[in-house]
Amino acid sequence: MSTKGIDHEIVIVGAGFSGIGVAIELRKAGFDDFVIIDEADGVGGTWHWNTYPGVAVDIPSFSYQFSFEQRTDWSRVYAPGRELKAYAESCVDKYRLRSRIRFGTTVVGADFDERADRWVLHTTDGDDLTARFVISATGVLTRPKLPEIPGIESFSGMTMHTSRWDHRQDLRGKRVAIIGTGASAVQVIPEIASRVHHLTVFQRTPIWCLPRPDLPLPPVARLALKVPGGRAVTRLVSQTYVEVTFPLAAHYHRSLPTAAIGERAGLAHLRRQVKDPTVRAALTPRYALGCKRPSFSNDYLSTFNRANVTLETAAISEITATGVRTAAGAEHLADVLILATGFKVMESGNMPTYDLRGVGGRDLETWWDENRLQAYEGVSVPGFPNFFSIIGPYGYNGASYFTLIENQARHILRCLHHARTSDADRIEVTEEANDRYFREMLARRGGQVFWDDSCATANSYYFDKHGDVPLRPASTLESAWRSGHFPLTDYVFT
Repeated sequence: MSTKGIDHEIVIVGAGFSGIGVAIELRKAGFDDFVIIDEADGVGGTWHWNTYPGVAVDIPSFSYQFSFEQRTDWSRVYAPGRELKAYAESCVDKYRLRSRIRFGTTVVGADFDERADRWVLHTTDGDDLTARFVISATGVLTRPKLPEIPGIESFSGMTMHTSRWDHRQDLRGKRVAIIGTGASAVQVIPEIASRVHHLTVFQRTPIWCLPRPDLPLPPVARLALKVPGGRAVTRLVSQTYVEVTFPLAAHYHRSLPTAAIGERAGLAHLRRQVKDPTVRAALTPRYALGCKRPSFSNDYLSTFNRANVTLETAAISEITATGVRTAAGAEHLADVLILATGFKVMESGNMPTYDLRGVGGRDLETWWDENRLQAYEGVSVPGFPNFFSIIGPYGYNGASYFTLIENQARHILRCLHHARTSDADRIEVTEEANDRYFREMLARRGGQVFWDDSCATANSYYFDKHGDVPLRPASTLESAWRSGHFPLTDYVFT
């Protein structure tokens, strides 16, 4: 494999856990000529950008970590965001990646040079960077999605998105309006409700909120994790819990009763937490559990019992200079406007976050617009040689992102190893293999919860512009097995 005329054998775009994880695996496997590029000034991706009050992981910490780098000193079952950020920093230092990271640099485009079998990446620095292979690790929870509401620029108070929290702002005694009731809002709302003068929560669609089995981990518990077998047992229990609460419930909805059990638990939790029957009814989801990612919280729902918290379910008609006006004509005055409106996930401009042009100038975004979101095993797309994704269409099945990262890294490394041993400069998935995988994904989705009629009212970001849900309809065990056993003949190595 030749490296003549290139800056690096491999460029990884993104220094979140996806980029960190694949970089660690590359070093382990003897691929040392790589660089990581990130627009931020620090590592961690989601956990670098999201620092809002109450930010925490939404699955047990024992699952939200690399299998080869398991911590035994988490402070809680569900680790707060600052600990995830620290975990990212520790992984970077332990595996000597810091010198390989180029911060403050945004990749705005990438073109495949067919004659040289290399990628040319264009950056905001004005420099071009060449690489034999590109691994896209830009994640999905980093690009804020701003609401398209008339007048939002006219608001005279402070406006901030949850992922760009301004810690200089003191919310004490302020009238605060928050738009959105997704995962970020579920964490923010209980944290700020007690300190603001009044909090108005604008809800478009109620979210399924289940009790969270969270508690501080005392020293004796952390000590138990260090006992031989203790860490393995804890992780197995955690992984099983995660698998049951989303992948199995979502992808085997028609054959397993897990969703129905979860719905009963969610409704019982709601009855226990909310006193006012009218408010309780407004917070009750009218769609099946799993249509959109549920949240887990022990104090979100009870926040609506507070006298200084108002739940507003009327549609927003406009943002005024002094607050938020609804279609019913009511105006809610506010000093601070918080946008808990999530991220660009299954949208153009986010997968990847830069223009990508492959063979013959084929544009990835255009190709997906014309052919629907698809990628072989969630990793590769025909017409885009030497390009791999960590979180591509039909790669993620809803389990821990760390499981996905390790699976996709295993897939990518199998390709890179074969290219190295066969002295190949070019790796490209075949059209036939991609088509076969896409047909399989569509054929298997009939059992998923997403196709329940009630999901039409869920306003779920899982659905893309084509009406598809490009999540992998498979268990985590199957996904892991296939990452190490897909036929290498599904790729062409030249």
